[in-house]
Amino acid sequence: MLVLALVVVLALVPFLNLPTAGLLPDRLNAPGSLQLLGLCLVFGALAMTYDLLFGFTGMLSFGHALFFAAGSYTFAIAVNILHLSGPMALGLTLLVALLLPLVIGAISLRTSGIAFAMVTLAFAQASAVIVGQDPWHATGGELGLGVVYARLPEFLVGVVNTRYLYWISLGLLIIVAGVVWWVSGSVTGRVWQAIRENEQRVQILGLRPYTFKLLAFVTASFLAALCGIAYVLLVGGTNPAIISAQFTLTLLVMVVLGGAGTRWGALVGGVVYTFLDQRLVTVAGSQAMAALPAPLRVPLSQPLFILGIIFILVILFRPAGIVSLFRPTVGRRRRWPLRSRQARR
Repeated sequence: MLVLALVVVLALVPFLNLPTAGLLPDRLNAPGSLQLLGLCLVFGALAMTYDLLFGFTGMLSFGHALFFAAGSYTFAIAVNILHLSGPMALGLTLLVALLLPLVIGAISLRTSGIAFAMVTLAFAQASAVIVGQDPWHATGGELGLGVVYARLPEFLVGVVNTRYLYWISLGLLIIVAGVVWWVSGSVTGRVWQAIRENEQRVQILGLRPYTFKLLAFVTASFLAALCGIAYVLLVGGTNPAIISAQFTLTLLVMVVLGGAGTRWGALVGGVVYTFLDQRLVTVAGSQAMAALPAPLRVPLSQPLFILGIIFILVILFRPAGIVSLFRPTVGRRRRWPLRSRQARR
């Protein structure tokens, strides 16, 4: 009931003309505020997709950003270059979002551990080079690619229609959260968690870890591509920064910050990180910051410095993530089985 109430409140945000005391760029239902909230929802959903790999299955991928970028770039290219309508561009993007991770996952999962992380990083870096160099004059190179709205529905065009983009972001989050909630509690989800804890034992039980890991890889990557579509609609374009290894590391920080493998932890981490990353820029340019002495002003004016300090503090005092503040048992959950085994001995 609490989750349903929260969804209803979030859906009503575009109708709430309330002051935000400087937390948001303008009043609650202003276009700038709705866009920022939409970004928080999109990146919260994206962090949840990465948590399927890292938190639930124990696969450390350095190439997850590739599939987010694949969703955004494929949709933008389909509309701008191929001149497809919105529904046709969406269909093509969904096809790419399914086939691309199936191929890359089938190759990458022939390895494991650090080797798997390096292979996924190699795929992402190779794709980043192609996008940046733009040999086929389709990606816009280092400048990125904007979306031509002529072939998209009218309700997606214009600042006054930002509320619809916000609702799309909310709908995306509901879909991703629903899939994560359902699959993490299913038999497949329990096998993923067993692989995370002891892959060899899963194999001894007669199951094939490769198949389950590939399913997790494709599921997480497909959902990440959906996030890419929502992102390109929300910001009006895409750019090479979203395909870099640094962006995947940012996703890892989001997951660990919120709480890996805790269903809602990645969502919390993604929303908190995105909000602070966007709003700390405003704080950095404030008069109060300018009045500080240089030894304080220079580091504190960098959002990444502040985010890094926050991350360190969370890791030191709440290793299980922000969600452990509301669920104290989260941090101790994984130690209980060990204690019970020791007691039996």
